[in-house]
Amino acid sequence: MNLPNKLTTVRIAIIPFFLIVMLGKWPAGYHYLLGLILFAAAALTDRLDGKIARARNQITVFGKFMDPLADKLLVVSALICLLADGAADPWAVILIVAREFMVTGLRLVAVEKGRVIAANRWGKTKTVSQVAAVILVLAFQFVQELADARRVAPFTVWGMPSADAFALLGGALIWISVFFTIVSGGIYILQNIDVLKDVK
Repeated sequence: MNLPNKLTTVRIAIIPFFLIVMLGKWPAGYHYLLGLILFAAAALTDRLDGKIARARNQITVFGKFMDPLADKLLVVSALICLLADGAADPWAVILIVAREFMVTGLRLVAVEKGRVIAANRWGKTKTVSQVAAVILVLAFQFVQELADARRVAPFTVWGMPSADAFALLGGALIWISVFFTIVSGGIYILQNIDVLKDVK
């Protein structure tokens, strides 16, 4: 297994630890901080594996399939945790998860026909928007819970209570990622609709 594929495998291996931390509910919101660190580290491996694979000409069928799948598993895991904490809109999470299942199903059908659907520019933009949204929402949650635990005097952001401002901005970021998620999913389907022909 080459280095890019090892990094993809590491990204998948980080997910259970991320879930354990996020479900642990540590005092003062420190589970958000550690979750943020783990999520960012996993996201960094996504950045590195692609660059290394292209630089060393180590692009493989495994990488083309597992790299985007690893991204989906990571982001969906994070969104479900945020949803459980009330930090993500249920409809936004449903739309993202539905799209990811749909595109993954399309990829599986393509594999059965001897074809690998690699990530395109829209798919990569979608992933960047999702990762950015999750990182910022995790950061907002940590700052707010730490402030509450330390009994910091209430502060305002843009003239609003910090909790309201963070919730508004976090929600906006997630819905921006939903936009790119739906658009990229539609493009994948339109570009690869032929693989669904004769599917039984």
